[in-house]
Amino acid sequence: MKFKLDENFGTRTQQLFRAEGHDVETVKDEGLQGCPDNELYQKCCEEKRCLVSLDLDFGDITRFQPHKTSGIVIIRIPQNPSFAVLEQLIRQFLKSLSQMSVENSLWIVEMGRIRVHQPETND
Repeated sequence: MKFKLDENFGTRTQQLFRAEGHDVETVKDEGLQGCPDNELYQKCCEEKRCLVSLDLDFGDITRFQPHKTSGIVIIRIPQNPSFAVLEQLIRQFLKSLSQMSVENSLWIVEMGRIRVHQPETND
């Protein structure tokens, strides 16, 4: 799967995704640090990459519509986390990908659970 990691993530996090066989780019590597959220959202849509971020603003589904994306993932970390905690949350997310697709959805990854917002279907 193709991912774009927001500027809060570094090389070690990128390596976790690559170790699982994913195609991953970072905002930092592309020189997009500090770009407006809407610009990052559009870039991910154009590139068909799932955005992974710590930024809670991406949880606003009226502004950043997950059904138009390859997925939006917000990692909710506790205050003053260690890298071990962040790594545990990332591994929890990556493991869940084998059971369910993130495409067209918003996932909020918290310690021990993942909240999923999927578009409503008109059956």
